[in-house]
Amino acid sequence: MSEAEYLSGRLLLAMPGMGDARFDHAVVAMCVHDEHGALGIGIGHVRDGITLHGLLEDVGIDPGVAPDVPILNGGPVETARGFVLHSNDWGGEGSVTVNSLCDLSASMDVLRAIAEGRGPSRYLVALGYAGWGAGQLEGEMRHHGWYAAQGRPEILFETPTGRRWQQAWKREGIDPSHLVAQTGRA
Repeated sequence: MSEAEYLSGRLLLAMPGMGDARFDHAVVAMCVHDEHGALGIGIGHVRDGITLHGLLEDVGIDPGVAPDVPILNGGPVETARGFVLHSNDWGGEGSVTVNSLCDLSASMDVLRAIAEGRGPSRYLVALGYAGWGAGQLEGEMRHHGWYAAQGRPEILFETPTGRRWQQAWKREGIDPSHLVAQTGRA
């Protein structure tokens, strides 16, 4: 794959019938993709039983002024590891820009900043990530697993979690109900 074909900054949308129940209706914000593999953060499903206040308290941070928002299920790998996808109006230790889609931070700095009201203006917090070894994602792309949609910040930050899959398809000009009709799976 040439550098131009790497998917950093795109949204991966699970195709109906992909065969892996962990990724049913998944939307994955692709943060890193190169010849060594890929890493993305799931943004389409809420993690049951935990909110931001609970997470902050678990890591010893007073929730302060942070709203008590749901935590997302970032993926099946390292499910206790936290990630924050956020607007580029905040930068801290280890923040990485993911094209024009968002920035990614995995340090405690961003959580402290959010709790203190000096963090990014827009953010999502997730536990876990989706990861692929060298060439693995490219193979899944060829076998009806994923569709690479444009990375649109409004899908991350302005669309309710449960509607991201459907809205991302619609922004691509594709009616997701037609996908279901073609595959026979919702």
